[in-house]
Amino acid sequence: MLQILTDGLVIGSVVSLGAIGLTLCFSILRFANFAHGELLAWGAYVALSALAVFTALAGGAMPIAPISFGWPLLAALAVAAAAVSLLVLALDGALFRRLRKQGAITLVIASFGAALALRNGLLFIYGGVPQYYSQELQIAVAIVPRSVWGGMRITPDQLFVLGLAAATVVGVHAFLARSTLGRAMRATSMNPQLARVAGIDPERILRATWVIGAVLATVAGVFAGLTVQLRPTLGLDLLLPLFAAVILGGIGSVWGAVLGGLIVGVAESVAVHVVGAEYRAAAAFAVLIAILLVRPTGLFAEKA
Repeated sequence: MLQILTDGLVIGSVVSLGAIGLTLCFSILRFANFAHGELLAWGAYVALSALAVFTALAGGAMPIAPISFGWPLLAALAVAAAAVSLLVLALDGALFRRLRKQGAITLVIASFGAALALRNGLLFIYGGVPQYYSQELQIAVAIVPRSVWGGMRITPDQLFVLGLAAATVVGVHAFLARSTLGRAMRATSMNPQLARVAGIDPERILRATWVIGAVLATVAGVFAGLTVQLRPTLGLDLLLPLFAAVILGGIGSVWGAVLGGLIVGVAESVAVHVVGAEYRAAAAFAVLIAILLVRPTGLFAEKA
């Protein structure tokens, strides 16, 4: 029981980080961005390329015990976040900005096309063979003995992912709640017209939203690569759980996206142990439907 919960929290932490960026896009940009999952994949793969460079410069991976990686991967994560931010700003300038006045449906369809292009770009550049950040073999550490609810085992990398994911979520919340830009983003989300009248620059808010979403997507993608593996379909595989988490938590709510991601992660973990891995997405949506029957707006929908 505890092991299922632990596995679900690890999965859910990755989904939660990606879902925060997606819910900001929903509430501020006013459309469902189906290319968001590909940002996770691009962030993960750009980090892989940057990791190869930093590892060569450092003369090795320089792992920091007990985790399987060292500062080269952390530096690669920073480079990837910057690169994906530039990528998404270029995508907005070349595609979404030109179509913004056409309405949300046009933007959604355009995001489908962008997702296909980004996914096939990854496949063309990196190929379809799964890759890994580290070849180090990690042994799970027993946190709780098997005699207590089946026990709980977790690897150091998974512990690192959980801790850094929690710190990132707290940091995003503090930024949105306390910074001038964060408060402006919340105001734009609640009432764009009133925010414009108050002197808030909408283009600046849009750029900030894209960048924050890209950075969080990169972190989520790298974490997914750390805990599982890298593959060009990573974004597609995570897209449906991301949307489930956003809708479940309530569109526009950061904490709702976090809780929704954790619920989706635990549901998928339970499904893997009960009915098999091929049904884990279906289990997540079963939980989504059950909760939406009780709260159609999600758990923590932002009030307009």
